Amino acid sequence: MNQEVTNAVSPPASHRRGQSKLSGGPSSSQLSTNNRLQQPQPLATTVGGNPTTMVSKLIQRSTHEAENPFEVTLREACCFLEPKLRPPFPLTIPTPEEYSNLNRAILYGILSEPHLANVHIKHLHGVITDGYEYFTSLLVKLVNELYGKLVDSVKKQLIWVTHEMVNVSAIGFDGLLVALLRQIVGGDFGEENLWLCFEMVNLFSGKWVNLLEEKPLVLTGALYVFLRLLADHCRVLNIPKIESLRKMEIDFCVRMLRENFSLCLRIGRDLLRLLQDLAHVPEFRAIWKDLLCNPSAFRIDGFVDISHIYNTRTSRWYFSLRLTPEMESQLRFLLTDVKFGSQNRYQVWFTKKFLSLPERNAVLIDIVRFICCAHHPSNDVIQSDIIPRWAVLGWLLRSNMKNHVEANLKLALFYDWLFFDEKVDNIMNIEPAALLMVRSIPKYIDITNSLLEFLFILLDNYDVERKEILLRGLNTAFRALLRKGVVPSLDVLTSCDMLSPILKERLEKLLSDMQFEHSAEFQNTKIPCDVVVPSVFPSQESQTSL
Repeated sequence: MNQEVTNAVSPPASHRRGQSKLSGGPSSSQLSTNNRLQQPQPLATTVGGNPTTMVSKLIQRSTHEAENPFEVTLREACCFLEPKLRPPFPLTIPTPEEYSNLNRAILYGILSEPHLANVHIKHLHGVITDGYEYFTSLLVKLVNELYGKLVDSVKKQLIWVTHEMVNVSAIGFDGLLVALLRQIVGGDFGEENLWLCFEMVNLFSGKWVNLLEEKPLVLTGALYVFLRLLADHCRVLNIPKIESLRKMEIDFCVRMLRENFSLCLRIGRDLLRLLQDLAHVPEFRAIWKDLLCNPSAFRIDGFVDISHIYNTRTSRWYFSLRLTPEMESQLRFLLTDVKFGSQNRYQVWFTKKFLSLPERNAVLIDIVRFICCAHHPSNDVIQSDIIPRWAVLGWLLRSNMKNHVEANLKLALFYDWLFFDEKVDNIMNIEPAALLMVRSIPKYIDITNSLLEFLFILLDNYDVERKEILLRGLNTAFRALLRKGVVPSLDVLTSCDMLSPILKERLEKLLSDMQFEHSAEFQNTKIPCDVVVPSVFPSQESQTSL
């Protein structure tokens, strides 16, 4: 690995609590020397003595771009309180307003003065009265609003101060970790994005004990994120910086699955969807073998088969983790404010912004899962002329993408169909795919044929040993769609001459069986659905064929 690559993703030196982990935070002896040899420099440079025209040390901004109000408040606080940010610090108790301003000023100092980071953090420790809640909220706002514009030195300081917040168990530090995880862009192999991946997996691995004790749920979020990222990183070979990162991601995920499987189960059925895409990786292939053939290896009482995981719906919180806040904001705008028929210019902009490079198309899988499971429009929006979710999904499905991305996109679209249970699942999760198949007739009949064909491929091949579970899920899904009026009838499919005759025959058979099963249930006759643990592990080819 050359020096440039090493600097981009090499791990920071280990540290003890209260000491800096990045080069920006010097040791106390170095800091003492710096203070003796150098005169204190101003925290912010003003133009004409006016603090509102200070030159930013945090973000990159073009001359025509308006200033960010939040960044301005940090700069102004730092300018007005600069004398109080140098030792000796005043011992007076600040008012609530002074306390807020002091938090903002200290944050600006930490980010803009790496060589004095330890001085500022000690100052913060000395004045805190709210468990760092306000300070952490400032960091979360900074990440959500400004991360993409921050200069590199500030990003490094941001990671450093995040470590400090975890060390002191600051109120809201889990939200800060989530905010940073969401800034990792799927399918982006640029150095900045890979650096953030490395820093975050390094943080979660290094703070394992703290996180497990204080905020275990955030570890499941990290597992979800890194499993999803690994699907992209494992497809890129012979790039040293990705290979070293990939090893760290695998080590973290395997440790989570082997040592804290009961915690991992909180993710729900999408845990298996992500693991399926990694079945070709030796470390995860071994986990799959235990899941299918030796579930007792995970030492969880009552866990005897993966059908237990199938039955657990994944919380919408996990789906938001794979979209940046900006991407989520633009998607929600498209789905709540843009009229059907006027969406083309917004879709073009979205494509240029987030899907311009071929490898970025991997995020389409996450977008589809988010639209189906995390964005449920209100009745007012559904009954309005706003573009419906199924139309947005149809647009995404027609994007240029690799075969494995298209297959995983369709799996993301239909995944909840396979295990649908009205007691735990929401019909809004399956509504978009149903309407997409129906409303694509006749103009986009190729979409209807493609989706229906894929649905039957899933039924026949996704889990052969548990096909009865999948069949029951599909039957339940179709019945719920009809009963709740999502689609008034499926005749539009069965009577469509443009639909593949083979697909029509299979659909008619499925619906016929569904009616028979419904009649049997009405007569209180139980349908056998015994779960069988397979004696052999499915081949790698069957795993990747989807």
